[in-house]
This record gives sequence, structure tokens and C-alpha cells, in this order.
Amino acid sequence: MSLTFFTPGPAQLYPTFEQHLQDFVKNQLGSISHRSQQYRDLHKFTVDQLRILLNVPDSHAILFLGSASEIWERILFSCVELESFHLVNGSFSKKFYDYSNALNKYAHKLEKPMGEGFMASEIVVPEYAELICTTHNETSSGVQMQVSEIQKLKQKNPDKFVAVDMVSSAPYPDLDFSIIDTAFFSVQKAFGLPAGLGVWIVSEKCLQKAEYIRNQYSIGAHNDLPTLWKNALNNETPATPNVMGIYLLGKIAEDFNKIGVKTMRKETEQKAALLYKFIEKSSAFSPFVKEKAFRSQTVIVADTQIPAADVIKNIKAKGMVIGSGYGQFKSTQLRIANFPATSLGQVEELIEELGNL
Repeated sequence: MSLTFFTPGPAQLYPTFEQHLQDFVKNQLGSISHRSQQYRDLHKFTVDQLRILLNVPDSHAILFLGSASEIWERILFSCVELESFHLVNGSFSKKFYDYSNALNKYAHKLEKPMGEGFMASEIVVPEYAELICTTHNETSSGVQMQVSEIQKLKQKNPDKFVAVDMVSSAPYPDLDFSIIDTAFFSVQKAFGLPAGLGVWIVSEKCLQKAEYIRNQYSIGAHNDLPTLWKNALNNETPATPNVMGIYLLGKIAEDFNKIGVKTMRKETEQKAALLYKFIEKSSAFSPFVKEKAFRSQTVIVADTQIPAADVIKNIKAKGMVIGSGYGQFKSTQLRIANFPATSLGQVEELIEELGNL
């Protein structure tokens, strides 16, 4: 049986993935030198497609690393001499905070229970914090921080860097990179690709800070920002890159651009509205995030009266895979990914089967 994955990552592969993979193999791109013009052209194509898709200006570099978790470390090394500040309301925003402590930074946090969100008006950033770490979409809890609130937070704190984790929502958030200093995502969620590639969008101001810090402290020996940036100017990476991942990402981004990111955002909202409407009316399920303004459009989290394992087993028998709750909520919650790889029709089919339980 061919399964449809509504899991929050790794997730359903995008429908064109297989053809792009076949082209990659047929053209023997896995064997080309990463210092060749052929690779540079491939690299540049992917960067150009992402610039179009996410509206990234030339003031920001688009860099390729192994994962979003690696990017947490790069951001902290590059933008924090002493102190960081973290908005924590779930497991992944907490891990970003934990990374800062592990790197011997002084990490401040404003923490809320899982399921609750943040407004810019309630956030007081510590005076000496250099970096504000925000999460557009908390994968563990299904809480979304509105882009407008993230941008207000930056406007209130113009002298501090703002980082945006959009791992489980890109390309949905329409970030204004004239305001946002750095953002990042990985490809195994909304881009419908296998795991193994992180994408870091980072401003020239962050580069300048990294060069300043490097004169006083270590900013790491592998994939430090100045070296990444220098290589990116030549459409290269410091070490041998994930050529297949970069190639496939460029092709999927091109597919997204043909559809149009505005159209994709509307489709995401349409599918999310159907899922939330069903969950709200169901006697077996209820939305975990109570305030509608904070509900994720890309990872829908529902409390379930039926044991989550039973729901997942029964839905899998119908050819669909949904995610369990994260951590302590594994047995009492469901997480349903709403990414571009699953169509409106597939979402409607999932809703029908959930309604039959």
C-alpha cells in the first residue's frame, strides 16, 4: 500500500521529487566536482530560486549546512558575544536556548507553557542581550507566532539581532528581510524532501558581528560564518556539500515558484481551516492551541479522547500516516502536517477517515 504522510517531518515527499531524483541520477550530478563550474551553476540556480520564493534581498546570503540544529550553533557563535534571549514555548525553542547555554553564553528566556504564544507588546528584552531568538512555528506544540509580531519585536529592538526559526513553516511565512536579520529551515518538512540539508538566510550585519567576535572568542572551526560567506560569493561551500539535496531543493523551489508563493499560502490556509473546523466540531478531538491567533497553519495539533496510538494505527490502515504528540503528549495528542505535498483532496480524505473513527 502506498501511504500518504501527514507527519510533521520527515514528511510526505513532494509529487515531483521522484522525477527530479531520476534526472539527478541520469545526469550523473552526484559525481561532479564541487569546485567545478557545473556545480557552481547548480548552486546558483538553487539560491536564485529561493531568493524569488522567499523574497530574500542581496544583503542576505543563503547558505547550506547539514541541518537546522547546526544552524542554531552557527547563529549563536556568529551573533552572540555574551548574551542571548529566547522566546520558549515548546521543545524546539527550548533546545535553541539549551544550545546557547552549552556554548557558555548567558542565555535569558521568556517561557510560556506549550500551547501558548507570544505578542510583541508583552516581551521585554534584557538590556544586554545581543540576539532575540524567535520561533515562527513551534513544531512540538503547533503554536505560530505571527510574522507581524516578530517584525514589531525587531522594530522595538532595532539594535538587536532577530533570528527566526521557520523550520516547519517555510515558505509559508512572508518575512521582511529588510527587518529580519537571520532565518533558517530544513528541507524535510514543507519542502517535501528527504532530511539532510539546512538552509541559513543571514544578513551582512550578522557577518560583521561574527568577524568582530572572532577577534576575541572562538566562533567554531567548521562552517564558521565568514568562511561560509566567502565561499557563497563564488557559489560554493567550504567543504563538499550535499549536492543532491541542493539540486533537489532548487528544483522544488522552482516548482513552488511556478505555482506562486501567494497561491501556496492561500492553499495552506484553506486546508488548515478545514482541519481546524473538523477538530472543533469533533467529539473525539479538540484543538490544543486555544487562541486562534496562535494556531499554526502548517502543523495542526489536536488533543484526542481516543488513545493516539489507536488513531494512528486505524488511519494507517486507510493508507495515511499522522504524527503523535511530542514528548509528554505522545499518547494524548495528534500532530497533522499541512505541507504543500498533500493536496486539498488528500486533506479532505483524512478528515473523512478521522470522522469515521
